[in-house]
Amino acid sequence: MTTERLRRIADPAPAAVTPVLADPAPVVVKVRRRLIPFLFLLYIVAYLDRINVGFAALQMNASLGFSSTVYGLAAGVFFLSYTLFEIPSNVMLAGIGARLWIARIMISWGVVSSAMMFVRTAPAFYTLRFLLGAAEAGFFPGIIFYLTLWFPGPERARTVAAFMTAVLMAGVIGGPLSGALLSLHGAGGLAGWQWLFLLEGLPAVILGVVVLRVLDERPRDAAWLTERERDALVACLQQDDERRRFESTGRALRNRRTWLIAIIHLVIPVTLYGIGFWMPQMLKTSSGASDFVVGLLSAIPYAAGAIAMVVAGRHSDRTGERRWHFFVPAAVCGSALVASTLSSGAVWTVATLTVAMAGLASMFGPFWALATSEVAGVGAAASIALINSVGNTGGFFGPYLLGAISDATHSFAAGLFVIAGILVVGGALALRVRDGV
Repeated sequence: MTTERLRRIADPAPAAVTPVLADPAPVVVKVRRRLIPFLFLLYIVAYLDRINVGFAALQMNASLGFSSTVYGLAAGVFFLSYTLFEIPSNVMLAGIGARLWIARIMISWGVVSSAMMFVRTAPAFYTLRFLLGAAEAGFFPGIIFYLTLWFPGPERARTVAAFMTAVLMAGVIGGPLSGALLSLHGAGGLAGWQWLFLLEGLPAVILGVVVLRVLDERPRDAAWLTERERDALVACLQQDDERRRFESTGRALRNRRTWLIAIIHLVIPVTLYGIGFWMPQMLKTSSGASDFVVGLLSAIPYAAGAIAMVVAGRHSDRTGERRWHFFVPAAVCGSALVASTLSSGAVWTVATLTVAMAGLASMFGPFWALATSEVAGVGAAASIALINSVGNTGGFFGPYLLGAISDATHSFAAGLFVIAGILVVGGALALRVRDGV
């Protein structure tokens, strides 16, 4: 079915001029195999540097005397600067080009992430988290915009899902890795949490340099495609662009549909980072296990989420439906979070958080396929950045809410109920957005 839909985009009518390579589907597969593994690696490093503070907190909070509220605020303040600089960064990317701008983003955030090892006070903690958000601003929406330059609409949910499984794989890899790095406590005179920030920040700097050498801007620049393949893919993308509107930055930012989608997007970061930043401490509380075992346990929900994300993205592309593919997983995730409060046992906590993460991850691909289905060009870059920046304010509120409520009630239960409610509301709003392919 996907092949037929792609063929109709490339050659919509018998009277149209048929490209030398009439069926672009094999080219799309080739492009996916070339680009997604590398972008996947970049996003693993990005997400790991964003959430590794959750594992560092297992040692850092006690060592530096940080309360749950201080930690939750610092974890979330990242998203304030990230949101502030998101739209300017993505507009710059559209003008300068993905290769140079993504390299700049990665190198700068890698330096700041490693500098987190020097934190000693709460103000320094807040400042570096704020700078980290400013440095990384534009990376994710920049990649989403970049994918629209290479993949037509009918292939976008599964492509975005394949790329975004890096979020879950970062959890699978990052848990055991962070637990192991924490065990270096005392080596070279550094605490384990300092080793964690230092060694997990350096790969971003290295990969930023690699981006300059390996990332192509557009299909026309891809020497690894034959001329026939480039022509077929470009024709397919041009037909796809004709179905979307090319808008100016200002007009795209005033679009009511874009703002509705941006508000709906809030529920994903609220949940993702609320769970992500606090999961190590939830598992530590329920299991009483060592930091390394907590890291292993935390990998289980992320692994389930990675599988669910790919399956849901493929099903959404196959059916062409987006809204219900967002609402149903939101309801599943919210129900699992509520269920997680019914018992404090380690097995129950891991099981319910696994179901919750699978539901949450299933929302990603269909959401971004819906979000990128209407606008093209620089307007698309601006609208994607707006959606991501507004949505990522949820990355501030999620961790902060759980931290503040935990301090007030000495339990995670009330905070999880709040997040579950937010999920259901966001899922219901998604049903009001018109589907796009």
